[in-house]
Amino acid sequence: MSAVRQRKSEAQESLGDSSKMTASLAKAEDAAHQGYDFGGPFGALAMMTGFPLLMWYLYISSTYYDGLFAWPAANQTWSEFGRQLWHYWLEGCYPTWQAWAMLWIFLGIQAVFYVTLPGVWGHGLPLAHLGNKALPYYCNAVYSFYTSIVLAFVLHVTGLFPMYTLIDRFGEVMSVAIISGIAISFGLYFWTIYMGHEHRMSGNFIYDVFMGANLNPRTGIIDWKMFFEVRLPWFILFFTSLSAAVKQYETYGYVTPQVMFVLYAHWLYANACSKGEELIITTWDMFFEKFGFMLIFWNMAGVPFTYAHCTLFLINHKPEDYEWSTAYNVFLFVTITVSYYFFDIANSQKNRFRQQRLGTMIKRNTFPQLPWQTIKNPTFIKCKNGSTLLTSGVYGWCRKPNYTADFIMCLTWALMCGVASPLPYFYPVFFFLVLIHRAYRDFERLERKYGEDYQEFKRQVPWIFIPYVF
Repeated sequence: MSAVRQRKSEAQESLGDSSKMTASLAKAEDAAHQGYDFGGPFGALAMMTGFPLLMWYLYISSTYYDGLFAWPAANQTWSEFGRQLWHYWLEGCYPTWQAWAMLWIFLGIQAVFYVTLPGVWGHGLPLAHLGNKALPYYCNAVYSFYTSIVLAFVLHVTGLFPMYTLIDRFGEVMSVAIISGIAISFGLYFWTIYMGHEHRMSGNFIYDVFMGANLNPRTGIIDWKMFFEVRLPWFILFFTSLSAAVKQYETYGYVTPQVMFVLYAHWLYANACSKGEELIITTWDMFFEKFGFMLIFWNMAGVPFTYAHCTLFLINHKPEDYEWSTAYNVFLFVTITVSYYFFDIANSQKNRFRQQRLGTMIKRNTFPQLPWQTIKNPTFIKCKNGSTLLTSGVYGWCRKPNYTADFIMCLTWALMCGVASPLPYFYPVFFFLVLIHRAYRDFERLERKYGEDYQEFKRQVPWIFIPYVF
């Protein structure tokens, strides 16, 4: 029997028989602190102070400097420039009480939807500190997403809350998100220490606040890490673009193809996270990453308010400033749609395979259920520690197909804005660095965890991002 046929046979025999793999996986992943990442305490401090300042700087550049990087004028001193930035911050970013109400009412509504709307139950990966117990997760983000859209339209047409208010108060709400993200990060850290629920602590205060102390903070059925990961960033990003589309329609009587494109792009992402929420519960973020500044701040403030610069550029300029050819627009629509297909099936194949092995896979009818989301007769390497490494589907082509598709998608967001402003390109440039760093972290972890089996995996799947290229 060939090696491939043998692995297919092993896959069929072992689905649902996960006890050995469960124990090994949990023991390996819940180890003690294994060294600093992200540049250690200095890197963590730099990001905790630098990200908020960068976000305010980028917003001021986008809004008051025509999408160019804010810089002193030829006859302006640095002191005058600083006072000007402060004036613009007060004008566009001051966290008004209306902005506080907008963000926190939205969060409250999403929390209510979490516990009241219909959904399905799934199970994450086993956790060693819970005796290899797999936590249950209630998944109903897709119902929350579309209920939120209906609610937003009702509020808009009744005049209770015009939908374009979000884009009009974008800087104010961003400041509220920044302040809230920082406060929650520190507050949860101290609460976790007080309750004695900390995990894998380094002993350095700044680094531990950045990485987090609590692994799975929960209130009733609400898992706060999943709440922040799925509903906050992508819902807010989608509603920002929807707000811009409504604003453009109110102003010009039509919506440009470019604004429709970013709305489509952000709907793809928000819908993907919502309709496949049950797949997220077995990912690295849910299973291993602690809930600290890195996840709290970035999901609450970083993602929705820095990934939106394509939307800000389009709404801050007149439609005639970015009238691209029909061929160019069609090319980007096709590119993002094809990339989304591979992004969706790559994430689905990996996590459905994992859930098949655990016997916890959930079949849903959420839209869209694409061809090849589940691998039939998957091939894999059966590792000595009882776990597996998938070598079929798109993961037989390269090790990180989801990263490649994800990056191409985000690059199209910027390309739809042309080259008049560098700010829409912040996301793809930043995201490229994040993906490279995350891949490096993942490969390092896999080397430690699987040893010789991982070397065989690299031999079978030599390409990282693009087959036969890289």
